[in-house]
Amino acid sequence: MSALEQTLLSRGLVSQAQLDQANRAQVADGVTLGQALVNSGALREEDLIPVLAEAAGLRFVDLDMFPVDQRVAGSVPGAICRRHMLLPIARENDSVVVAMAEPGNIVAIDDVRSYLGATVIAVVAERGALDRAIRRYVRSDSEIDSIGQSLDSSARDEERQSSATVVDVVQEDSPVVRWVHLLISQAIHDGCSDIHLEPEEFDLRVRYRIDGVLHEMQSAPKTIQSQVISRIKIMADIDIAERRKPQDGRISVNVDNNDVDLRVATLPTVWGEKVVMRILNTSAVQVDLRKLSFSETSFERYRAAYIRPYGMILATGPTGSGKSTTLYATLREIARPEVNVITIEDPVEYRMTGINQIQVNPKAGLTFAAALRSILRADPDVVLVGEIRDGETAQIAVESALTGHLVLSTLHTNDAPSAVTRLIEMGIEPFLVASALDCVVAQRLARRLCERCREPYTPTDVEMDLLRADWIFREPPPPQLYRPVGCSACASTGFKGRLAVHEVMTVTKELEHLTALRKSTREIDELAREQGMISLRQDGWAKVAQGQTSIEELLRVVA
Repeated sequence: MSALEQTLLSRGLVSQAQLDQANRAQVADGVTLGQALVNSGALREEDLIPVLAEAAGLRFVDLDMFPVDQRVAGSVPGAICRRHMLLPIARENDSVVVAMAEPGNIVAIDDVRSYLGATVIAVVAERGALDRAIRRYVRSDSEIDSIGQSLDSSARDEERQSSATVVDVVQEDSPVVRWVHLLISQAIHDGCSDIHLEPEEFDLRVRYRIDGVLHEMQSAPKTIQSQVISRIKIMADIDIAERRKPQDGRISVNVDNNDVDLRVATLPTVWGEKVVMRILNTSAVQVDLRKLSFSETSFERYRAAYIRPYGMILATGPTGSGKSTTLYATLREIARPEVNVITIEDPVEYRMTGINQIQVNPKAGLTFAAALRSILRADPDVVLVGEIRDGETAQIAVESALTGHLVLSTLHTNDAPSAVTRLIEMGIEPFLVASALDCVVAQRLARRLCERCREPYTPTDVEMDLLRADWIFREPPPPQLYRPVGCSACASTGFKGRLAVHEVMTVTKELEHLTALRKSTREIDELAREQGMISLRQDGWAKVAQGQTSIEELLRVVA
């Protein structure tokens, strides 16, 4: 019996019968014993790696929990780490501990040994965890900084003509092109949603927005500012010579064999043009509506609205609160071959098959209002309007909802009841708003606590008073909450990923009556709560009580 078989049986991971079946499959299919066990369902792949390590006499390391020494992790070039799928994680006396997916790779061990000039202790790590760790610790920051410094030196050495600058930002192997590509690649690996390039008096500041919070990543020399911005403009196909007014564009890049779209906006400031690149995560289109952290009550109220054949559904909230993701996930629920779905957006953030998507083009006269009129002549069943920005668009959208179409759109208000008064302020007659509007979803995005390191604690009396003040559920709030700690899995922030906090207001006959009478937002809000609406804050407290986020994080995003 092999060492692997003895280990599997001694640890009770498989039975003798499963082992015999796997041995037969190993011979028949020409695979390893471990793979045969995984294929048969007798053993999970993540359980196999530690067993293989033990059977081979090697140590297994869970990189999601191991405290990786960042200085050691950065001691080997990223190219070697990615090529051989390995990562230095610690020092033990005069040796370097290296986590590997294939510890038997002698060439990889020799490369690391010759580069570091030290003895290598190979340990086994699960491939997925190793890939995440490499993305986290083997950053492009040093290479970005090195290219920036070389660009700075060349710019200071000679007077650069504008024609030379244009050549530099077009040639694919030039330093400025590599600098921009590395910047975008690192942002995507870090899971950021926006890249901010902000000119200042003496340098160019770079900030990433990760999980809704801006982090300053680095500063670049002021001398490379014009080249970097020109390169981005060329990639986004916008006017490179225009520096006096805001411009918008779109970039498509390939990172790790994945196509990624970025929405680019330039804005003139005192020290030069600020550039913001929003990374459009196309995986959001695949999100199941039921996985968007709706509470059971809120989801049922929302579902009752979007399964109707006509009416208006509005998603409200600030920029970056996940409104588009919610509406696209809704379209995935209702889009079928027998349903004609047309969208008008500015810009088209996510491309979806089976849906007709229109890009606003004001220069050509294709505004939201003009496109919406044309859409209604194309026999749509469902219409998505990217944003209601003016009274004309609002009027046509309301009339569309009243004439047998299901209309989905976004509006910038602080909560759901405010959407009613906002439409009236745009010039829509109150009785039309009351008849057309079916449902309003207000939402915010809060950071989700890292499940690996979150810490339970007993809340203070002040915190419990805050919780009880908004608590509307039948059972009392729990005496134990969770708070962030920080570990290697969440980059020591205590948070990993985000969740949505919702407020779903269904427009009932009583609310229609208040709307037609031009009642205030406060009166509408009070009636909606009496009829079962869970407010943003109450929904947030429920998620705090469930250990999904912290009190401080909730109060950061919800007033």
